[in-house]
Amino acid sequence: MKKILVIGGLGYVGTQLVPKLLENNFTVTVYDLGIYGCHLKSCSNLKVIKGDVRDIKKLESIIKNQDIIIHLACISNDPSFELNPKLGKSINFDCFKPLVLCSKKNGVKKFIFASSSSVYGVKDMKNVTEKATLEPLTDYSRFKMQCEEILMSNSDNNFIGCALRPATVCGYSPRQRLDLVVNILTNFAFHKKKIKVFGGKQLRPNIHISDMVDSYLLLVKSDERKIRNQIFNVGFENYSVEKLAEMVKKNMDDDVTLEVQISNDNRSYHINSDKILNVLGFKPKKNIDIAIKDLIKAFNEKKFSNTFENDDYFNIKKMQKINLI
Repeated sequence: MKKILVIGGLGYVGTQLVPKLLENNFTVTVYDLGIYGCHLKSCSNLKVIKGDVRDIKKLESIIKNQDIIIHLACISNDPSFELNPKLGKSINFDCFKPLVLCSKKNGVKKFIFASSSSVYGVKDMKNVTEKATLEPLTDYSRFKMQCEEILMSNSDNNFIGCALRPATVCGYSPRQRLDLVVNILTNFAFHKKKIKVFGGKQLRPNIHISDMVDSYLLLVKSDERKIRNQIFNVGFENYSVEKLAEMVKKNMDDDVTLEVQISNDNRSYHINSDKILNVLGFKPKKNIDIAIKDLIKAFNEKKFSNTFENDDYFNIKKMQKINLI
């Protein structure tokens, strides 16, 4: 039975990924600061360890027994990173090379890194594939790019490095985030009956959280020869923010007001995910519409409380509250 270490496994995606790994008969260790709590059910094949990704000495004692590492931990997205750039750099970049070298030295067979589609920057081309030049606009995306380079330069036949460049994830998770575009719009539409769209023409690639989880599981199971030194875009639908808002509005029973305002944020991302389909046969099963319905169902079932004030759903608010350093 293969052993998998999921670094950052208590987060939005990790909380959905870990149960899926357990269902597939892997032994899983989760390493996470735990600032959002633990939403995983106890299991004989699951161990949860509280720790900081920057503590390489502590991590090494855990890594020695692992076959595969899935690295999800980071200060995620541009606004959260910009809140404290020094903290962001220490978590997202400074400790990454020591982690990779430690993993390689201690016999880890496969290292899967969660990068970001934001590494491409703003592109006018119709299809942004993995061959497109990288033009990161922020430190967050620049460090993601540099981490990819570190991983690939250390990858070999015995230490398989691969990375995913995900679109923006959407949908329900027990460790919910309500600071991602589809989730934000759905929260406002459901609770305020009003959606504000800033700009609206910017493109945002999205992927349902269930498909995101399946893409990680696929890399875990894939033939090493197919994924060594490989980077894959993982997205599904590229829609404008205004189109996303209209989709959310359409799913509501009540009338929802849609207001478009001028914005200086012209970041526009769109990605092509044909490579992961052609190389690994990965095809998303769930679309944005399903993600919206999943969130509406969760809201109706009152699975969340104070969805605008509770900092557990907002990375920036939580970081400010706990003063993470």
